[in-house]
Amino acid sequence: MSQAANRRIVLASRPAGPPTPENFRMEQAPVPTAPPGGVLLRTLWLSLDPYMRGRMSDAPSYAPPVQIGETMVGGTVSEVVQSDAPGFRPGDHVLGQTGWQEYAAVDLAKHPANHPGGLRVLPPGQPPSTALGILGMPGMTAYCGMLNIGQPKPGETVVVAAAAGPVGSLVGQIAKLHGARAVGIAGGPDKCAHVLGLGFDACLDHRAPDLPDRLAAACPDGVDVYFENVGGAVWDAVLPRLNPFARVPVCGLVSYYNLTEPPPGPDRTALLMRAVLTKRLLLRGFIVWDFAAQQEDFLQTVGGWLLEGKVRHREDVVSGLDAAPDAFIGMLRGANFGKMLVRVAG
Repeated sequence: MSQAANRRIVLASRPAGPPTPENFRMEQAPVPTAPPGGVLLRTLWLSLDPYMRGRMSDAPSYAPPVQIGETMVGGTVSEVVQSDAPGFRPGDHVLGQTGWQEYAAVDLAKHPANHPGGLRVLPPGQPPSTALGILGMPGMTAYCGMLNIGQPKPGETVVVAAAAGPVGSLVGQIAKLHGARAVGIAGGPDKCAHVLGLGFDACLDHRAPDLPDRLAAACPDGVDVYFENVGGAVWDAVLPRLNPFARVPVCGLVSYYNLTEPPPGPDRTALLMRAVLTKRLLLRGFIVWDFAAQQEDFLQTVGGWLLEGKVRHREDVVSGLDAAPDAFIGMLRGANFGKMLVRVAG
């Protein structure tokens, strides 16, 4: 192997508020070798996702935080360089969770194949980047959240926050495939134009000062499903429009991730709980791997839709591992347009 060092980006410090470049540090270590029964991988693509902000903090959550000095977590598509494991051959492309680094040695006894956090060999011919987007964790989040919790029905109105992103864009397209109206909320005219091009019935700019009025006009019959990715002012606009028995899948709250104290304004808990009771709302948070058993169904269904042209997706790609921190910081403030990816090699 010609490369003598493995470059990796570690968590240098925990952010107080929005992350800064100083919270990350590039390090070099020797390139590892494949462990007995395991593989050595070279990272081709790295996924950047909002959940990583939570992993930078040490507050209790559904997953352990990244420790100071540890490699930043993240989904990856890699090439098998060395293999001591059946079913993995040099040159195979695999989906994994090997983080912000150029090489990774994976012990398959600790990370079984085809399990959450394990490795999965990608089918020949599949564009590798799609395994981190529409056919990866974001796509499965949209698919499982909508069908298990949102349950869109013909003629209903579905509102989608962050509708230009990799989760929200597929949520709206799934709503349309099930005969519902899809109303997106996105950041700026270019993103709204993209959302409309995906077949949404309407798209609203979340920066508009009269967002509640625009939402009311776009949803004259109220809202039956609201797919929550954002929170904040968008949630404040949607809550009064929810119909009785509306369903609210909650998969993200990106407007809150960088807060160091509760948001300004009155305590809205009483308003929320009154709506939950009087409108009999279903408000359910979820993590994609709650539905891990549905992965094969997701891959077959959405993969089929993609081949048939029934769903579309967009990627926002930067090149080189060095670009990851700035791209991640920009993504958290909405600077990306589509699924945020880093082309590490290849």
